[in-house]
Amino acid sequence: MFEEGFRVGFPESVLTKDEQVVLHLHPHWKALFLPVVWFVLAVAAVVALAIFVDWGAIANYIAAGVALVLVIVVTVWPWIKWRTTHYVFTNERVIMRSGVFSRSGRDIPMGRINDVSFSHSLFERMLGCGTLTIESAGERGQVQLTDLPQVEKTQSVLYELVDADRQKHTFGDDDRDALVREIKNDAEPAS
Repeated sequence: MFEEGFRVGFPESVLTKDEQVVLHLHPHWKALFLPVVWFVLAVAAVVALAIFVDWGAIANYIAAGVALVLVIVVTVWPWIKWRTTHYVFTNERVIMRSGVFSRSGRDIPMGRINDVSFSHSLFERMLGCGTLTIESAGERGQVQLTDLPQVEKTQSVLYELVDADRQKHTFGDDDRDALVREIKNDAEPAS
Protein backbone atom coordinates (compact mmCIF):
# COMPACT_ATOMS: atom_id res chain seq x y z
CA MET A 1 0.00 0.00 0.00
CA PHE A 2 2.73 2.48 0.88
CA GLU A 3 4.77 3.15 -2.19
CA GLU A 4 7.89 5.02 -3.04
CA GLY A 5 8.17 6.47 -6.49
CA PHE A 6 5.41 7.43 -8.84
CA ARG A 7 2.65 5.89 -10.82
CA VAL A 8 1.10 6.89 -14.08
CA GLY A 9 -0.82 10.13 -13.70
CA PHE A 10 1.40 11.72 -11.06
CA PRO A 11 4.31 13.60 -12.63
CA GLU A 12 7.58 13.90 -10.77
CA SER A 13 7.89 17.45 -12.08
CA VAL A 14 5.43 18.78 -9.44
CA LEU A 15 7.99 18.15 -6.70
CA THR A 16 10.48 20.77 -5.55
CA LYS A 17 14.24 20.17 -5.66
CA ASP A 18 14.62 18.75 -2.12
CA GLU A 19 11.13 17.25 -1.81
CA GLN A 20 10.90 13.52 -1.15
CA VAL A 21 7.83 11.30 -1.39
CA VAL A 22 7.05 9.51 1.87
CA LEU A 23 3.66 7.97 0.97
CA HIS A 24 1.83 7.63 -2.34
CA LEU A 25 -1.69 6.25 -1.98
CA HIS A 26 -4.85 5.70 -3.96
CA PRO A 27 -8.28 5.36 -2.34
CA HIS A 28 -8.93 1.98 -0.71
CA TRP A 29 -9.86 -0.95 -2.97
CA LYS A 30 -13.36 -0.97 -1.46
CA ALA A 31 -14.16 1.79 -3.95
CA LEU A 32 -13.81 -0.87 -6.66
CA PHE A 33 -16.00 -3.50 -5.00
CA LEU A 34 -19.31 -2.53 -6.67
CA PRO A 35 -17.74 -2.11 -10.13
CA VAL A 36 -16.35 -5.64 -9.87
CA VAL A 37 -19.78 -6.95 -8.82
CA TRP A 38 -21.34 -5.21 -11.85
CA PHE A 39 -18.70 -6.78 -14.10
CA VAL A 40 -19.43 -10.28 -12.78
CA LEU A 41 -23.19 -9.74 -13.14
CA ALA A 42 -22.83 -8.46 -16.71
CA VAL A 43 -20.69 -11.43 -17.74
CA ALA A 44 -23.08 -13.85 -16.03
CA ALA A 45 -26.08 -12.26 -17.78
CA VAL A 46 -24.46 -12.50 -21.23
CA VAL A 47 -23.43 -16.12 -20.65
CA ALA A 48 -26.91 -17.00 -19.32
CA LEU A 49 -28.58 -15.37 -22.34
CA ALA A 50 -26.28 -17.19 -24.74
CA ILE A 51 -26.92 -20.56 -23.07
CA PHE A 52 -30.58 -20.42 -22.08
CA VAL A 53 -32.25 -18.07 -24.57
CA ASP A 54 -32.33 -19.03 -28.23
CA TRP A 55 -32.42 -15.59 -29.84
CA GLY A 56 -29.85 -16.39 -32.44
CA ALA A 57 -26.29 -15.24 -32.90
CA ILE A 58 -27.08 -11.64 -33.84
CA ALA A 59 -29.23 -11.06 -30.75
CA ASN A 60 -26.50 -12.57 -28.59
CA TYR A 61 -23.93 -10.22 -30.14
CA ILE A 62 -26.22 -7.25 -29.48
CA ALA A 63 -26.69 -8.34 -25.84
CA ALA A 64 -22.92 -8.75 -25.49
CA GLY A 65 -22.40 -5.27 -27.00
CA VAL A 66 -24.87 -3.70 -24.58
CA ALA A 67 -23.20 -5.54 -21.70
CA LEU A 68 -19.79 -4.30 -22.88
CA VAL A 69 -20.98 -0.68 -22.88
CA LEU A 70 -22.45 -1.14 -19.39
CA VAL A 71 -19.22 -2.75 -18.17
CA ILE A 72 -17.22 0.20 -19.48
CA VAL A 73 -19.55 2.70 -17.79
CA VAL A 74 -19.97 0.96 -14.43
CA THR A 75 -16.67 -0.93 -14.16
CA VAL A 76 -13.85 0.50 -16.26
CA TRP A 77 -14.66 4.18 -15.68
CA PRO A 78 -14.67 3.88 -11.85
CA TRP A 79 -11.36 1.98 -12.06
CA ILE A 80 -9.83 4.76 -14.19
CA LYS A 81 -11.07 7.38 -11.71
CA TRP A 82 -9.63 5.35 -8.82
CA ARG A 83 -6.34 4.95 -10.63
CA THR A 84 -6.03 8.69 -11.32
CA THR A 85 -6.75 9.75 -7.73
CA HIS A 86 -3.51 10.31 -5.85
CA TYR A 87 -2.80 11.15 -2.23
CA VAL A 88 0.90 11.95 -1.97
CA PHE A 89 2.59 12.80 1.32
CA THR A 90 6.03 14.38 1.01
CA ASN A 91 8.43 15.88 3.51
CA GLU A 92 7.11 19.35 2.51
CA ARG A 93 3.37 19.00 1.75
CA VAL A 94 0.31 16.87 1.19
CA ILE A 95 -0.57 16.65 -2.51
CA MET A 96 -4.02 15.59 -3.71
CA ARG A 97 -4.74 15.07 -7.40
CA SER A 98 -7.80 13.61 -9.10
CA GLY A 99 -9.53 13.55 -12.44
CA VAL A 100 -9.28 11.79 -15.76
CA PHE A 101 -9.75 14.37 -18.52
CA SER A 102 -9.89 17.47 -16.37
CA ARG A 103 -7.74 17.42 -13.26
CA SER A 104 -8.08 19.08 -9.91
CA GLY A 105 -5.59 19.27 -7.12
CA ARG A 106 -4.79 20.74 -3.78
CA ASP A 107 -1.54 21.06 -1.90
CA ILE A 108 -1.24 21.69 1.83
CA PRO A 109 2.21 22.72 3.08
CA MET A 110 3.29 20.87 6.26
CA GLY A 111 3.75 24.18 8.06
CA ARG A 112 0.07 25.05 7.61
CA ILE A 113 -1.31 21.81 9.04
CA ASN A 114 -2.84 22.38 12.48
CA ASP A 115 -4.54 19.07 13.20
CA VAL A 116 -4.68 15.57 11.75
CA SER A 117 -7.41 13.15 12.79
CA PHE A 118 -9.00 9.98 11.48
CA SER A 119 -12.24 8.10 11.81
CA HIS A 120 -13.52 4.77 10.59
CA SER A 121 -16.59 2.66 11.13
CA LEU A 122 -16.42 -0.94 12.28
CA PHE A 123 -16.70 -2.12 8.67
CA GLU A 124 -13.96 0.28 7.52
CA ARG A 125 -11.80 -0.83 10.44
CA MET A 126 -12.14 -4.45 9.33
CA LEU A 127 -11.14 -3.43 5.80
CA GLY A 128 -8.26 -1.27 7.00
CA CYS A 129 -9.43 2.08 5.71
CA GLY A 130 -11.13 5.25 6.90
CA THR A 131 -11.33 9.02 6.61
CA LEU A 132 -8.35 11.25 7.31
CA THR A 133 -9.21 14.85 8.22
CA ILE A 134 -6.49 17.45 7.78
CA GLU A 135 -7.16 20.86 9.29
CA SER A 136 -5.00 23.62 7.90
CA ALA A 137 -4.57 27.31 8.53
CA GLY A 138 -6.09 29.45 5.82
CA GLU A 139 -9.33 30.07 3.99
CA ARG A 140 -10.10 26.50 3.00
CA GLY A 141 -9.92 24.98 6.50
CA GLN A 142 -10.39 21.21 6.44
CA VAL A 143 -9.92 18.56 3.83
CA GLN A 144 -11.16 15.00 4.18
CA LEU A 145 -9.53 12.10 2.41
CA THR A 146 -12.19 9.39 2.37
CA ASP A 147 -11.54 5.68 1.85
CA LEU A 148 -7.88 6.12 2.70
CA PRO A 149 -6.05 2.79 3.15
CA GLN A 150 -4.24 2.22 6.46
CA VAL A 151 -5.66 5.47 7.79
CA GLU A 152 -4.22 5.10 11.31
CA LYS A 153 -0.70 4.51 10.02
CA THR A 154 -1.09 7.37 7.54
CA GLN A 155 -2.21 9.69 10.34
CA SER A 156 0.87 8.77 12.40
CA VAL A 157 3.22 9.30 9.47
CA LEU A 158 1.61 12.66 8.68
CA TYR A 159 1.91 13.71 12.32
CA GLU A 160 5.62 12.83 12.24
CA LEU A 161 6.08 14.81 9.01
CA VAL A 162 4.35 17.86 10.50
CA ASP A 163 6.45 17.58 13.67
CA ALA A 164 9.68 17.26 11.68
CA ASP A 165 8.71 20.31 9.62
CA ARG A 166 8.03 22.34 12.77
CA GLN A 167 11.37 21.26 14.26
CA LYS A 168 13.12 22.31 11.07
CA HIS A 169 11.51 25.76 11.17
CA THR A 170 11.72 26.39 14.93
CA PHE A 171 14.36 28.68 16.40
CA GLY A 172 15.60 26.91 19.55
CA ASP A 173 18.25 27.42 22.23
CA ASP A 174 20.95 25.72 20.16
CA ASP A 175 20.19 28.03 17.24
CA ARG A 176 20.36 31.06 19.53
CA ASP A 177 23.72 30.00 20.99
CA ALA A 178 25.17 29.39 17.51
CA LEU A 179 23.97 32.83 16.38
CA VAL A 180 25.50 34.53 19.45
CA ARG A 181 28.84 32.78 18.76
CA GLU A 182 28.72 33.84 15.13
CA ILE A 183 28.01 37.47 16.04
CA LYS A 184 30.83 37.46 18.61
CA ASN A 185 33.25 36.03 16.04
CA ASP A 186 32.24 38.66 13.49
CA ALA A 187 32.52 41.48 16.05
CA GLU A 188 36.05 40.58 17.22
CA PRO A 189 38.71 42.63 15.50
CA ALA A 190 41.11 40.75 13.29
CA SER A 191 44.70 40.76 14.55
